[in-house]
Amino acid sequence: MNEARDIVGISVPFTAGVAMGVVLYPLLSGGLPFITSSTLLVLICITTLLVRFGKLSDRSGKRLVSLSNLPRLGRLTRLGRLSGRRIFFAGIFIVTGIFCSLNYHIASGIPEYESGFIGSAAANAVGTLQNVIDNIPYPSETSGPLVKALLTGDKSDLTKEITGIFRDSGASHILALSGLHLGVLYILLARLTAPLGNSPWIRRLRYSLIIVAALFYSIMTGATPSIIRAFLFITINETAKLLGRKREPVRVLLAALTIQLALKPDVITSVAFQLSYMAMAGIFLLFPTLDRIYPAPNGSKLSRFNPLRKIWSAAMLSISCQVFTGPLAWYHFHTFPKYFILTNLIALPLTSAIITLSVATIALSFLGICPEPLVILNDHAMQALVFCLEIISGLDNP
Repeated sequence: MNEARDIVGISVPFTAGVAMGVVLYPLLSGGLPFITSSTLLVLICITTLLVRFGKLSDRSGKRLVSLSNLPRLGRLTRLGRLSGRRIFFAGIFIVTGIFCSLNYHIASGIPEYESGFIGSAAANAVGTLQNVIDNIPYPSETSGPLVKALLTGDKSDLTKEITGIFRDSGASHILALSGLHLGVLYILLARLTAPLGNSPWIRRLRYSLIIVAALFYSIMTGATPSIIRAFLFITINETAKLLGRKREPVRVLLAALTIQLALKPDVITSVAFQLSYMAMAGIFLLFPTLDRIYPAPNGSKLSRFNPLRKIWSAAMLSISCQVFTGPLAWYHFHTFPKYFILTNLIALPLTSAIITLSVATIALSFLGICPEPLVILNDHAMQALVFCLEIISGLDNP
């Protein structure tokens, strides 16, 4: 079995088991301690058999049972034959997922960090960041609260008008901290540390700086499910890069899914968690196919910067995400953004630029050397975003 199948064979059954545990919890809450203890005992016994007695023989040495020779099942799908061994191992990970989910409810979760040193440091850092943002002399009154919402997740200072514009235009996801925000910051960190060099110890130093900074930012902004998903994705991806391992996006995503559910199984009920992973699934599974419909560049510099090609890619990226998240959003919110392609074509590039400009503005303002033109440029970028979204939100009310 190749590595891609390995992670699929672990992650998918484990996720199914966690979901089953969430469903079973209300039904079995009275006998949960006994059920989880029994499940753990079964897992220990099965694991012991697998590790110690993979091949059982009698006293004469004649093989009685071999896990490698379990009978194959018939053709279940057009993808090919599934062996009894794969079904067996899938069952183990389903049971493991159920155990993790039920045991998490019994233990009332994992210890929180809010009251410890890390929580205190994160609270102080986010407070300092918000104070710096509040003291930046943006020409527009709405710019400061918007920067605060984009970088810290604090939307308390946003006016109802601004939040309504983002909601009606289908851009509410931009105000919710997600992988988009952490991803932009990750790119900034990678580029800022790139001049340090690429020697082995410098690579380890860059890896440590990026991971620690991403982790601290994740905790500082509340460690939402989508932020944790992005942090795990970055960590696994950077670790594979450091070790010289092949990085396949789907495998990295599934590994992040498994780790996040193992640490906090009840997060599977979070709408943000579901939308985050579905959006990434759309990007990795559907987007490459749609993107290839447009002819690929021929290698020249002019073709690589073809604006129509970039617009096509951005539109297909938006469609890929919406195909996977749209049904889920309709199920939870009974709404569907009609102008999502137009909104994302405009909002996503502007948001990336705003985050980059805001980070530079905040850093230089903290040092007391921020030039006024940078503040004005940052302000104009935010007002351009609000203006475009306001037009889109009014398309239904000409």
